[in-house]
Amino acid sequence: MTLKRTACVKLAIPDDRRDDLKRTMLTFREVAQRFADRGWERDEDGYVITSRTRLQSLVYKQVREDTGLHSDLCIGAVNLAADSLRSAVERMKAGKNVGKPTFTAPTVEYNTNAVSYFTDGDEPGYCTLAAYGGRVRAEFVYPPGEDCPQARYLDTDEWRSKGATLHYDRDDGEYYLHVTVEHDEPETELGEAENGTVLGVDLGVENIAVMSTGTFYSGGLFNHRRDEYERIRGSLQQTGTESAHRTIDQMGDRERRWNNDVLHRISKAIVQEAIAHDCSHIAFEDLTDIRDRMPGEKKFHGWAFRQLYEYVEYKAAEFGISTTQVDPAYTSQRCSKCGTTLRENRTSQAEFCCQKCGYEVHADYNAAKNVATKLLRSGQKSPSGGATNQLALKSGTLNGNGEFTPASS
Repeated sequence: MTLKRTACVKLAIPDDRRDDLKRTMLTFREVAQRFADRGWERDEDGYVITSRTRLQSLVYKQVREDTGLHSDLCIGAVNLAADSLRSAVERMKAGKNVGKPTFTAPTVEYNTNAVSYFTDGDEPGYCTLAAYGGRVRAEFVYPPGEDCPQARYLDTDEWRSKGATLHYDRDDGEYYLHVTVEHDEPETELGEAENGTVLGVDLGVENIAVMSTGTFYSGGLFNHRRDEYERIRGSLQQTGTESAHRTIDQMGDRERRWNNDVLHRISKAIVQEAIAHDCSHIAFEDLTDIRDRMPGEKKFHGWAFRQLYEYVEYKAAEFGISTTQVDPAYTSQRCSKCGTTLRENRTSQAEFCCQKCGYEVHADYNAAKNVATKLLRSGQKSPSGGATNQLALKSGTLNGNGEFTPASS
C-alpha cells in the first residue's frame, strides 16, 4: 500500500531571486491561460479541447518561443489547463452554467524534473526550483516545536518527495511549497474478491479526505488559509470603514474561488482513483449532522464536505460510477481487519489500535475502509447488475466476507 500526503512548508527565498520567482509565477499563469484559451476555442467539430497532448501540439512551441518559460513548467501549465477544461466540460454535461477557465491564483505546478529536494544533516532541508535566471535554492522554514510533520515528511528517508505546487501568499508576502510525499506500507487484510468494487472515503479536519486505497488529502492548507482570512477579516471589521467592508467582500470572493479550486482537484483525484481500481461505487459517510459528530469541525468544513461530495458525484457519474452516503455509526471504532468495535480502539485522533487483534493503522484510513464496507455489506449490486461489491484497497480488493485478493502486477 502506498500512502500519499501533502506537506506544506514555508520557503526562505533569497532576496536577489524573488523577482525571478515572481516573474516565473506570472508567466506560468499566463501560459496556462493561453492553453485554456485555445482549448475553449473548440476543435474543428465544435468540441472543447480537453486533451493535454492535443493542447500541447497546438500551443507549446509558440509559448516557449514567446516566453522562454522552462519546458517542464510549460508541461505543468498545459496539465493545469487540460484539467480545468475537463472539469468545465463535466459541469456542462451536468447542466451547470460554465464559463471559460481563468487562472488568477499565484501558483506554479512543479513536476519532479522542475523541483529537486535535498537534506542537510541536522539542519532543515532545502529544494531547488526551476525559474528564470536558473534554479532558485529555497530553504525549508519549519514551524517551532520538536514534533514537526513537515520535517518528518521532507527530511527523512521514510517518505519520498514527488511533485509540488508553489503558492505565493499575497497577505504575508511569503512563498509556500505543497509537496506530494509517498510512503510504502504492507497491507495485512486477507480474502477473496468478486466483481464490483467500492471506494471508501473518510472526511475529517486534519485530513480533508482519506481513501480506502491509502491516499490522504491533508486539511492543513485549508485550515491555514481559513485562519488567515478570519484574522484579516477580524482586523478589517474592527476598522469599520466603507473601504474595509469592500475589502472583506473581495476577500470572500477570492477565498471561495480558491476553496473551490482545491476541492475540484481533490474530487478529480478521488474519481481517478475509483477509475484506476475499476470501482462501481464511491462511498462517503452520511453528511447529515456532520458538524455535531466531528471533533474540531467548523462551519467551513461542513460546507467544504458537501461541496466535495457534489463535485465527486457529478464527476463520477460521467464514468458510470455511483456516489452514495452511508451511515457513519462506529466507523471510527470498528477494526477494519477483524470487525471488533470498541471505543478504546481509537487511541487518538490519528491512531487506531484494535484491542482484540492488535491491528495498528492510521485512524482515518481504518475509517475509510469501514465506510466502504458499510456499502459493500448493504447488498447493493454493481451498475452492470449481478455482481456483489468489493472494497478497493491499494494492494487489492476486500469482499463483504472480509476476504482479500491481491492486485495483479
